[in-house]
Amino acid sequence: MGISAFNPTRFPGSISGLLQVASLLALLLLLFKAAQLYLHRQWLLKAVQQFPCPPSHWLFGHKQEFQKDQELQQMLKWAEKFPSACPRWFRGNKLTVLIYNPDYMKVILGRSDPKAHDIYKLVSPWIGYGLLLLNGPTWFQHRRMLTPAFHYDILKPYVAVVANSVQVMLDRWEQLISEDSPLEIFQHVSLMTLDSIMKCAFSHKSSAQSDRNSHSYLQAIADLKDLIFYRIRSIIHQNDIIYSLSSNGQLFKQACKLAHEHTDQVIKQRKSQLQNETELEKIKRTRHLDFLDILLFAKMEDGNSFSNKDLRAEVDTFMFEGHDTTASGISWILYALAAHPDHQQRCREEVQSILGDEASITWEHLDQMSYMTMCIKEAMRIYPPVPSVSRELSKPVTFPDGRSLPKGIIVSLSIYTLHHNPKVWPNPEVFDPFRFAVDSTRHSHSFLPFSGGSRTHHGDFDPLVFPAASQNSMSVHVSNFFVFWCFPHF
Repeated sequence: MGISAFNPTRFPGSISGLLQVASLLALLLLLFKAAQLYLHRQWLLKAVQQFPCPPSHWLFGHKQEFQKDQELQQMLKWAEKFPSACPRWFRGNKLTVLIYNPDYMKVILGRSDPKAHDIYKLVSPWIGYGLLLLNGPTWFQHRRMLTPAFHYDILKPYVAVVANSVQVMLDRWEQLISEDSPLEIFQHVSLMTLDSIMKCAFSHKSSAQSDRNSHSYLQAIADLKDLIFYRIRSIIHQNDIIYSLSSNGQLFKQACKLAHEHTDQVIKQRKSQLQNETELEKIKRTRHLDFLDILLFAKMEDGNSFSNKDLRAEVDTFMFEGHDTTASGISWILYALAAHPDHQQRCREEVQSILGDEASITWEHLDQMSYMTMCIKEAMRIYPPVPSVSRELSKPVTFPDGRSLPKGIIVSLSIYTLHHNPKVWPNPEVFDPFRFAVDSTRHSHSFLPFSGGSRTHHGDFDPLVFPAASQNSMSVHVSNFFVFWCFPHF
């Protein structure tokens, strides 16, 4: 009797053979990946050979050089040794070239290189692909559609709205300072800027400063920033699947959920209001729409409206950037003035002299406060709201000194290092508002508190550093107004 081909006694040998083949394939795949990583590292080494840097570990890069909470200080030390630019290795085949020279900045910001995808993609589950993360034609299309929301005629009436939000914050401070204990202002300033942006850009009726949901939203934002900061520095958390299974990944998912619930509620509320015929008639009589109305009514070239996904991305982006970076900048400005009481007093006297008997600051007052403007700019030089931005070179670049970088290299424009570079700003740690006097001269790209170039007006931040409008007059107006309104009450 013959032996059946399906005799189970033959299976062990078959399984063993399959395991051997699988092991061989896995080994070959591992060797191929190792060779790929090695060759990429060799390409990177050659690409940045014109830019010296401190010795780095072949696997961990410069991790030991950058201790926790000392990153900015370490960059300043490097800037002293390595003029203009310096490569920073994060791990074996991952690097970015730090740039802190105004001529270099001018070259990069004058181009149209996209955001560094590997870095900014970590933010996309939170704010989606709105103006901050979009690139190319889609970004240009969205920007063109939303530009009317920033017309001067729209912004001017917001002065009174912001004044009311600031007054609510100041009244709260009056109560707290009577308790004779230290006051941490950042949370209060964040609530005030959130309240302002929700009323001005999203037609929100109630006060975010007294809404418990707003406090939850701000906590979610703080958690998201911290989680992204730590993820960028974790090798094992770069993989989306591994990160989603980790405790940090679960926290990130929950924080995103809370942030999205907040913005979804804002959108839902405005859509509901627009069902009211009276509200629609009011909008029809309005020459200029606010930010959310423009999003809801906008039509693209093909006649389609924003998808729900695009709508939420733009609202999430504007909600975050419209309050958080502004709150950061205002808080540091107030800190700088508190640390320099002579300048603070001079600012107070200037504001009071311009106000006179008037109860509130108006749009026309803003251009008159020259000394305050100088102090605000100097504070933003020392504490730039956007300390760093990144680009991935879409084509080779050659800098004014002849050094060059190939396509594919990620460059990080270290604005903080630029602002503290003694070759650009003498005695950079000294608070000197007269650096920004009307008759002062400086390089066009030596002062970039909110980045620069074509993307400036619509946000440009780097999740690598979360310490947050542009050096143009509009952005100075916005920052000035918040601080000007606070000052007479101090």
